[in-house]
Amino acid sequence: MRIEPGWIDYNGHLNMAYYSVLFDRAVDELLAALGLGPDYRLERNMTTFAAQSNVAFLREVNLIDTVRVTMQLIDHDEKRMHVWAEMRQADEGWLAATNESMHLHVDLDSRRVGPMPPEVLANFAAIKAAHTRLPRPAGLGRAIAMRPQPREEKAKKLN
Repeated sequence: MRIEPGWIDYNGHLNMAYYSVLFDRAVDELLAALGLGPDYRLERNMTTFAAQSNVAFLREVNLIDTVRVTMQLIDHDEKRMHVWAEMRQADEGWLAATNESMHLHVDLDSRRVGPMPPEVLANFAAIKAAHTRLPRPAGLGRAIAMRPQPREEKAKKLN
């Protein structure tokens, strides 16, 4: 995916909101592959909503960069999917950001979470079987917290 000029902020790099846009576009592609794309919404009046997302910004992305996002299905049940995504600079392959997210299957008539149909769950099972062989991402489940700086840790040990 290409970076659009309007996405660059006053610091000269990709604004944090647009990392989420890029991850969201990748999720849309995954959902379509699973059978949960726009046609599914129109035919069944069901869709997915993001319930939670945690983006880690690891390296600056600039206007000249092209990025690619890979997705890993961590887990799913009949109503939810847990996904890990990595954004890499397309030419050099360095890791720019990660995104861990939870998505819910929603019935748009009731606006409530509901089960996915068997044919969609079968698609999930096939991807999960393939992705189970992948290593668990190092940052999976990371919480936001203030961690002591190395010098602070050393000072604590001396006291």
